[in-house]
Amino acid sequence: MAEPLLALQGVETSYGRSQVLFGVTLAVEPGQVVTLLGRNGMGKTTTVRSLMGMTPATRGSIRFRGQELRELPSYRIAQLGLGLVPEGRQVFPNLTVRENLVATASRRARDGAARWDLPQVFELFPRLAERRHQMASVLSGGEQQMLAIGRALMTNPLLLIADEATEGLAPIVRDDIWACFTRLKGMGQAILLIDKNLDDLLEIADRHYILEKGRVVWSGDSAALATDERLQNEYLGI
Repeated sequence: MAEPLLALQGVETSYGRSQVLFGVTLAVEPGQVVTLLGRNGMGKTTTVRSLMGMTPATRGSIRFRGQELRELPSYRIAQLGLGLVPEGRQVFPNLTVRENLVATASRRARDGAARWDLPQVFELFPRLAERRHQMASVLSGGEQQMLAIGRALMTNPLLLIADEATEGLAPIVRDDIWACFTRLKGMGQAILLIDKNLDDLLEIADRHYILEKGRVVWSGDSAALATDERLQNEYLGI
């Protein structure tokens, strides 16, 4: 049986003496959209930080395309084909839109990865094309999120990771972002998503993992989650 694109097995992570993750296990297959769900403070962002090497796991295995990531620095993990859209966007404020995108551009060939360049990102997000010469600091929150997604795509990732994908965005902008993710899924892009908009996640995702106090307490498909009101109320606060 083929190994998943991304596989976390028994991952434990701590901040100093405070343990946050307790044996997290999950998988993302090629072309899948997978979500990490849970209330604030349950370990979703720490899971992302662990697999990207920013907060190294203390135990367990994190494998990408069969390669162990735990001992690698963050820049090497990114080079292997993981593109991160971080919580809070974290665009380079003193660079223009175009400079932000070019700063992360990669021409490395990856089997199965789309080939992203400036024209393709501008076609995906026409608003960025209109503002290509503006500083990122003057963009709206929604435009900055588009820029953060475009910047990650410019690395030509095999797996796109979006932490709090539409947090704080106006409804009309959220619609644009979800349309973007739907289009990327149609192109075969594997995506790991964190967001609180369950209705949108149910529409796009193939599988969901719910975290509670650093543990995976449930996993399943959208049909199972959509019909389980007890699960939603207990772990998602809906």
